[in-house]
Amino acid sequence: MIRPRRPGRDDDPDRLYTLTGGRSRSDSDAFDLVTLVVSECEPTPGMQSEHVTILQMCRLPTAVVEIAAGLGLPVSIVRIMLSDLLDTGRISARHPRTARVADRLPDPDILEQVLVGLRNL
Repeated sequence: MIRPRRPGRDDDPDRLYTLTGGRSRSDSDAFDLVTLVVSECEPTPGMQSEHVTILQMCRLPTAVVEIAAGLGLPVSIVRIMLSDLLDTGRISARHPRTARVADRLPDPDILEQVLVGLRNL
């Protein structure tokens, strides 16, 4: 019986080792499954093909889990590659929750009025 191939799990371990430069985990905690990644530049000649694919996929905000699925690689490997791109400034990353925090901040004009009111007490 032929078992279906599982992307990432059945990949040659030497290939995964090469993709990450021998690292088994990322130095950064910047990426979880729903972190949104956006390309900050176009791919350059000589870049690793997976890095090129990531930059092309992330022209619009894309979640880490979507990038891993698109590449057919384990999320742990993709996190290492994303850390490399982040360190070189080729991508930016933000968690979706941080965007909503800015929406909940009070209006600066209201804060100014409260400060004036407190000073008048």
